[in-house]
Amino acid sequence: MDSIMVTGGRPLEGEIPISGAKNACLTLMPAALLSSDPLTLTNAPRLSDIRTMAQLLESLGCEVAALQDRRVLAIGAEHIASHVAHYDIVRKMRASILVLGPLLAREGRAVVSLPGGCAIGARPVDLHLTALEALGAQLDLREGYVHAQAPVGGLKGGRVTFPLVSVGATENVLMAATLARGTTVIANAAREPEIVDLARCLKAMGAQIEGEGTPTITVQGVDRLHGATYRVVADRIELGTYMLAPAIAGGSVELLGGTRELVSAFADKLEATGVEVADTARGVRVTRGNAALRPVDVRTAPFPGFPTDLQAQMMAALTLADGVSVLEETIFENRFMHAPELLRMGAHIDVHGGIATVTGVDKLRGAPVMATDLRASVSLILAGLAAEGETTVARVYHLDRGYERLEEKLGGCGARIERVAA
Repeated sequence: MDSIMVTGGRPLEGEIPISGAKNACLTLMPAALLSSDPLTLTNAPRLSDIRTMAQLLESLGCEVAALQDRRVLAIGAEHIASHVAHYDIVRKMRASILVLGPLLAREGRAVVSLPGGCAIGARPVDLHLTALEALGAQLDLREGYVHAQAPVGGLKGGRVTFPLVSVGATENVLMAATLARGTTVIANAAREPEIVDLARCLKAMGAQIEGEGTPTITVQGVDRLHGATYRVVADRIELGTYMLAPAIAGGSVELLGGTRELVSAFADKLEATGVEVADTARGVRVTRGNAALRPVDVRTAPFPGFPTDLQAQMMAALTLADGVSVLEETIFENRFMHAPELLRMGAHIDVHGGIATVTGVDKLRGAPVMATDLRASVSLILAGLAAEGETTVARVYHLDRGYERLEEKLGGCGARIERVAA
C-alpha cells in the first residue's frame, strides 16, 4: 500500500483549484438510471469512488464513457440489463445504495446488496427503506441484499417524514419520487448543497421538484425523464479541507472555484480561531499570520451546521490552538479514530463517547501514523504540514476515495509532500 510522506514547518503560498464534489457526483451518476436518454456530467472529480460507481452502473447495463481527461462522464442507460447490484462492488462504497430508488422507480424492481464504505459507524439503511415503503415499495432483506418490488403500475406518491435528517435517504427517495404517480412530500429532508445539486440536475432532466434546500421537498411525478448535461457543484469538503491547510501551516492560499456559502458554518468557526477568510473574484482566500490559533468549540450537525466530514481536519488544527477546545460529534459514532494517531504526533486529546477535548500544544512532532478512514487520513496529512520532522501516513487508499491530486495541490503551494509507493 502507498504512503504519504510530509515534512512540516513550511508556510503555504499559492492557489488550489477545488474539484467537483465527490458526494454530489456519486448521487448524480445513479440519476442516469431514471432515463433511457444519456446524462452527461461535467466537472466530475477523478477519484476511485467515481470509478467504483461507474463499474456498478456498467454492471447494471449502463454505458459509461469518461471524456476530457475523465472530467466529463457520459452515462447511457437505454437498456437496463440487470436489476442486481452485487456485493462485490457495493461493499466498496456506501453510496452504492443510491441505485435502489432509481432502479425501483424505472424498472419496478431492484436487488441491492447492503453497502460498505468507511468504518465510522453503523449508518443503517433503514431510513432509505421506510421512505421507499411510503411510496408503495415492498421490501425484503435476505442474505445481505435488499429485495425491492414496486406495486403494479409503479411507485405512487406519498408522504415521507424522516425521524432524523439523512442525506442519502433524502437522495434515494427524491430520485424515486420523480417517476412515482402523484405527489410526494419529503418532510425533514436534508438541506445539503448536494441535495440542491441533485434536484437541479433532475429538474434539468424534466422532473418537477420544489423546496430543495429547505426541510420540505415536494415532487410531482412525471411519466418519463429525458437526458441532460449538468455541471457538478464544487466539493465543499475539499474546500474546507484546503482552507485548513494554511490555517495549520501558516501562509495564504486562494481556493479557486470555492464559495463561502458552501461552508458557511465551518468558515465562521475558522475565523473564530483568528484565521482570515476573504471572498475573492475567483474563490476564497485563507490567511493566517504569526499568532497562535484561538480555541473554539465545535458541534457537528446536518447542513447548514458544521459538517461531520470536516471534524477530523478541524481537530488537527485545534491541536495547535492556545487553549482548550471541545468537539462534539453528533452524526456518526466511531468518528474519533484519528485521535489516537494525532496523539502519536504529540497532541493532547481526551475522548469520552461523542465528545473530544483538545488541549493545544506548542508543537506537533512527525511520526508514522495510519489512516482509518477518508477524512481521518487527510487530517493526519494536515497535521504533518505543521509538525516538526517527517510524518508518514500509511493506508492512504482511503485518501484516494475523496481527494484528487492532493500531493500536487499542496505541493504547488510549497508543502514538502510526496507519495511513497509500497
